[in-house]
Amino acid sequence: MEFSGIPSPGAQWRSFNIGQWLRDIGLDWFGLNLQINAYALFILVGIGLALWISNRRLVARGAEPWVVLDIALWAVPFGILGGRLYHVITHPADYFFEGADLLRIFYVWEGGLAIFGAITLGAVGAYIGARQTGIRFTAYADALAPGLLVAQAMGRLGNYFNQELFGAPTDLPWGLMIDRPNAAIPVGLPADTLFHPTFAYEMLWNLLGAAALVWVGRKLSLQWGRQLGLYLVWYGLGRVFLETLRLDPAELILGVRVNIWGALAAIALGLAIFFIQGRRHTGSEPGPYRPGREWVQEPALDSDDDFYTVLDEPSDSVTKEEKPVTQRQSSRP
Repeated sequence: MEFSGIPSPGAQWRSFNIGQWLRDIGLDWFGLNLQINAYALFILVGIGLALWISNRRLVARGAEPWVVLDIALWAVPFGILGGRLYHVITHPADYFFEGADLLRIFYVWEGGLAIFGAITLGAVGAYIGARQTGIRFTAYADALAPGLLVAQAMGRLGNYFNQELFGAPTDLPWGLMIDRPNAAIPVGLPADTLFHPTFAYEMLWNLLGAAALVWVGRKLSLQWGRQLGLYLVWYGLGRVFLETLRLDPAELILGVRVNIWGALAAIALGLAIFFIQGRRHTGSEPGPYRPGREWVQEPALDSDDDFYTVLDEPSDSVTKEEKPVTQRQSSRP
C-alpha cells in the first residue's frame, strides 16, 4: 500500500464546543456553549506540562512544592503578551491594512505566538516572580528549560490543527496535505502537492532537546543558568534550519527572514550565558533560594504525640485557685 502523505485536520477540528460535548455525555443541565480553539488547547497543555516538569526539578533541589505556580502567575501572562507582540510586529501586513479589523491583534487562538517574544518578556515576568518568591532566577530557569521545550512541542500541534507554518513542497512519503485555499501556498502548484511538516520536525527536535538537557544537566551538573544557555543554543540551531523550509510570509532583514536573525541572537545569547556563568561560578549553586529566603518545611504533626496549649495570662483579679495553668492534652483516647 502506497503512503500518500500526512492528512491535515479539517476545519471542524480547529475548535471544540465544550458545552455541547458535556451535554452529549449526559450533563444536560450545562447550558453554556464554551468554544475552545485547538491551538489554545495545546498551548494550555504545554503550559501545564512545563509547570509539572519544572516543579519536579525544582522540588528535587529543595524548593517548596508548586512554588513554580507563583512564578508562573507572572511569567505566563508576560510570555503570552511578548509572543503576541513579536508576532504582530514581525507580520504587520497581516494586521495593518485598509479595512483591517484591529481587534484581530488580540485573537491569539487563531495562532501567532512567537517564541522569541515569549522568551523575552516571559523571562522578565519570571524574574519578577522569582524575586517575590525568593527563588534564584538561574535555578528556576534551569528547572524550566526542558519543560519549555516540551511546551513548545505541544504548541506545534496547534499549528498542525490550524494548517499553518508548513514547509516547502516535497515528494517525501511523510509530506503534509494542506487544504486549499491557503495564502501560504505559492500560486501554480498542483492540487496534490505535499509539503514538509515543519511542525513535526520541530516537535521531534524539541522533545529530543528536552531529553538531552536533562541528561547533560545531570551528567555535567550544570547550574547557574547554564541549562538555560544550552536551551537557547539548541532551539536556535533547530530554528535556523526550519526557517529555511517554511513558506509562510515573513519580514526580511538584509534578505534574511526575521526569525533566522532571532534564532542567531538566541544562539549567541545562549553561548554567552553558558560560558560567562561557567567562569563566574565554578562551584555548585548553594540551593534554589536566595540567601535569607530559604524555605523550611514544617514537620508534620504526629497524631499520637502529646501537645500543649497555653491559655491567656490571668488578670490580677483572678484568685490563685481560679488561675488557669498550662494544660496538657493528648490526642489519645
